[in-house]
This record gives sequence, C-alpha cells and structure tokens, in this order.
Amino acid sequence: MSLEKEVMTQMKAAMKAKDAAALEALRAVKGAILLAKTENNHQELTEEEEVKLVQKLVKQRKDSAQVYREQNREDLAIPEEEQVEVIAQFLPEQLSEAEIEAKVEKIIADTNAEGMKDMGKVMGIASKELAGKADGKTISNIVKNKLSS
Repeated sequence: MSLEKEVMTQMKAAMKAKDAAALEALRAVKGAILLAKTENNHQELTEEEEVKLVQKLVKQRKDSAQVYREQNREDLAIPEEEQVEVIAQFLPEQLSEAEIEAKVEKIIADTNAEGMKDMGKVMGIASKELAGKADGKTISNIVKNKLSS
C-alpha cells in the first residue's frame, strides 16, 4: 500500500477514535505528500522519496521538541514528541547502533578509508546503504568515531 493510502486509512481511524494528536501528525504527513507531488508534477512518489519525506518530518519534530525543552516549554515539547511517534511508524524498521556500526566498519574496510580525510567518501556510501534505516546524525557520529580512532 502506498504511503498516501496508508496515511488516509490511519486518518480515518484517528478521526473515529477522536485522537487529535495522531490526526494532526497524519494531516502533516498528508500535506507533505501533496506538496511533494505538486512539486513533482503530480506524479506518484517513489518509495525512497516517501521515506525521505517521512524522515524529514520526524527530524523537524524532534528538533522542535528539543528546542522547546531547552526553553522549558514541556507543554509544547510533548505534542511534538507524540507526533514523532505517529509519523515514525511509516519509516522502515530502524537499525540498532551496533548494526549501524558493523555496516560502517564494513564500508570503511571496503573503501580502505583512513582518517578523517575519507569521511565524505564513507558518509556518501553509508548514507545510501542505510537510507531510511538510520538517522544521518547517528551515522555521522559513528563514522567520525571509527575514522578518528
């Protein structure tokens, strides 16, 4: 089932359950899909584009929640985190840090990367291989740790 159809199905369920937080998050996903389709000349989005779109929405909300927490605004941070949970269900299963580390080590070995000068090369490959399965910030931190040691 396409992301758009899945979101619509979940929206109907959220409306019936009167779940305002879920409904708001699902509407944000639907809006982002419609915007992306408009930019894409009304063509269907590929699965890769859908994953990137959902990742972007999750990241925006996590960043917002973090800013609200820094400003001691729990009342605003909690709804953002609730939306993250709803939106994240549309992402592929995320890899654990150990799994990401193992993949990064393999990429470093395959590319014969040595030191921080090869970080761009390793990050490019790792980002493609782990797209949708891991957060870019996590990948970056692991690559930095592996190349600097």
